[in-house]
Amino acid sequence: MSETLSKAERTRQYIIERTAPIFNEKGYAGTSMNDLTAATGLTKGSIYGNFENKDEVALAVFDYNFGRVTAYLRERILAEESAIDRLLVYPRVYSDFLKIPFLKAGCPLLNTSVEADDTHPALREKAAQALTFWRKALENQVKRGIERKEIRKDVNPTEVAVILMSLIEGAVMQAKVYVRATELRISMRYLEHFILGLRS
Repeated sequence: MSETLSKAERTRQYIIERTAPIFNEKGYAGTSMNDLTAATGLTKGSIYGNFENKDEVALAVFDYNFGRVTAYLRERILAEESAIDRLLVYPRVYSDFLKIPFLKAGCPLLNTSVEADDTHPALREKAAQALTFWRKALENQVKRGIERKEIRKDVNPTEVAVILMSLIEGAVMQAKVYVRATELRISMRYLEHFILGLRS
């Protein structure tokens, strides 16, 4: 944590970092105040001195968890030059997502979307914004590839983004339910073939 943060900001960041895996694993409804105090070693009063309520912690944690996934992928995407290789980062990362420590409990976007559909409008809105951000990033990669003549000009960027996102999230859901990577790897191999088929 940065030395430039105030004591209050450092405490908030500490609470977010310590409770992030719990919210991702147990979900909003399944995470209790006792879970938060146990994870942080802080009293209920200390937590509520930094966050108004559990909702506020959950929203901050979602941003943190989604930010970690985004940063992890971005680093690998920017290491690649061609649009095809950048898109291939997704199936290659997600085929092994069960081995990535902060993703073991699943994709925070999927976990939040499934739980917060009607029960928590603010979390649902966060998930919707995150999905839109992801879709636009994928569309931009495809458009970049078309401009650079790496991807066929008849390819629809939105279709590619929606298919890629749906395959990944559906495969992640199966991996979580079955507690195995078989279906996930089948889906990611298919996704690799799909991406390679976009080449011009």
